[in-house]
Amino acid sequence: MRRSSVIARRVAAASVSLVLASGAAACAGPKDNDAESGGGEPAKGGTLTVLNRDPQTDFDPARLYTSGGGNVPSLVFRTLTTRNREDGAKGAEVVPDLATDLGKPSKNATVWTYTLKKGLRYEDGTPITSADVKYGIERSFAAELSGGAPYLRDWLIGGDKYQGPYKDRSGKGLASIETPDARTIVFHLNKPEGEFPYLATQTQFTPVPKAKDKGTKYEEHPLSSGPYKVVENVNDGERLRLERNPHWSAATDAERKAYPDRIDVRSGLDSSVINQRLAAGQGADAAAVTTDTNLGPAELAKVTGDKELASHVGTGHFGYTNYLAFNPKVKPFDDPKVRQAISYAVDRSSVVNAAGGSSLAEPATTYLPNQKSFGYTEYDHFPAGDSGDAKKARELLKEAGHKDGLTITLTHSNVKDFETSPEIATAVQDALKKAGITVRLQGLEDNDYKDKIHSAKDEPGLFLAHWGADWPSGGPFLAPIFDGRQIVRGGANFNTGFLDDKAVNKEIDEINKLTDLAAAAKRWGALDKKIGERALTVPLFHPVYKRLYGKDVRNIVISDWTGVLDVSQVAVEGK
Repeated sequence: MRRSSVIARRVAAASVSLVLASGAAACAGPKDNDAESGGGEPAKGGTLTVLNRDPQTDFDPARLYTSGGGNVPSLVFRTLTTRNREDGAKGAEVVPDLATDLGKPSKNATVWTYTLKKGLRYEDGTPITSADVKYGIERSFAAELSGGAPYLRDWLIGGDKYQGPYKDRSGKGLASIETPDARTIVFHLNKPEGEFPYLATQTQFTPVPKAKDKGTKYEEHPLSSGPYKVVENVNDGERLRLERNPHWSAATDAERKAYPDRIDVRSGLDSSVINQRLAAGQGADAAAVTTDTNLGPAELAKVTGDKELASHVGTGHFGYTNYLAFNPKVKPFDDPKVRQAISYAVDRSSVVNAAGGSSLAEPATTYLPNQKSFGYTEYDHFPAGDSGDAKKARELLKEAGHKDGLTITLTHSNVKDFETSPEIATAVQDALKKAGITVRLQGLEDNDYKDKIHSAKDEPGLFLAHWGADWPSGGPFLAPIFDGRQIVRGGANFNTGFLDDKAVNKEIDEINKLTDLAAAAKRWGALDKKIGERALTVPLFHPVYKRLYGKDVRNIVISDWTGVLDVSQVAVEGK
């Protein structure tokens, strides 16, 4: 994912920004309804309140940038496929949603055919058809409905030129999407894409009936295909009230539990206020959760000291890596030995402490997250232990002609996000000083920071960066950063090391042909290990997400796909 520009939206929607080193998410909470009742389904009914910082803006399936269907959006919008709603690693699997299976690929994975389940209906009782899925995708190409994931424009034949149905004079739409009958939809791609089932979890695959489309106003009352419908949308998603969709059938939806009768999403709140309200658990807040607000270091310390509160903390990991990025076009980072020296000098223990401690961050030596679905392959090409190896770093600097050390600049954001912020930069600065490297810190306001690090022309030599995946696979993690064909000269560039290696590019293409996702994962892991030898990045840590939930919330499910509590699974006590 283009993480720097869409992380907030992703985390809010899945968002978005978030499992322990073993790769398993914790199913947190003292007891769930099963434990209290001796078994059986959690109770249905009641109102679930969602307390968030960021409003659920652009509540139109075409405009949302989500993975796995998102979190709150997934209550209203169903897609061809979705994430498996289970704890831990099982939750990183893709499963059918509106479709009967994950799609039938052609031999070379350039044609994907899906069949819709029988009995699918919208909130008004009308049937959902393949033509609606096709139209829902096509409207996401309209400039006025931009904001969603860019893959369809890149992958579909003719997608790069299509401007959406509002400018389509032919009225036929994209020829690369065929609907031979009301339940069949066929996609024709311009290159092999074995991970198309992952892409089909994005909300752009939500069905939208053409007759009900209101363009930019559709978000005010989108037609629900999920278990809940929108009954109120105030101030562009600042408050969303959802109630049951009477025509949703659990018989066609094995993933969403839909226990509460109502969902009340209240946004625009300060993070500290959200955590205070969840901790106090008064009134409706006792049955409340958040989908975008983590516990910070200070808050976590307080919660940990309270046994009751600590039992209401959900712990999870999202596929995400914080790292140092080098621009090898800028001296002295054009010398691999200098990059290697910095890799040895980094003190990951101090970086983890700066990120909030071991409860909120785990040291990383691989670029890929430490989860099986990404193809995680353990390696440490520049082993320096937890505290760095200043001696080895000095040796490499001497070999590179810097026997008296050197002075460099590290660019970071001034935002206090514990990721690319001054705390992390200072920890790096202190560690490198022990190796004879003087680090000048260049702190920029967040917008200036993003503009600079994503500019192929102005990219600094060394800066703090981070990346998260659009779905749990090595593909959307490695390709945008290391595929030479994705270097952007005149726009937002994410291949920060400007790597354009024919062998790497070819391997990416070969892996993309695989429809066996487990086999693909192994190849992604091997490729990560190979690229890591070049020292174009220094992986620092993977974040651990800790989030409070109300004392009356039950059935906590946290998957490795999102790393956060899944609102489609929770139940609430009391009605």
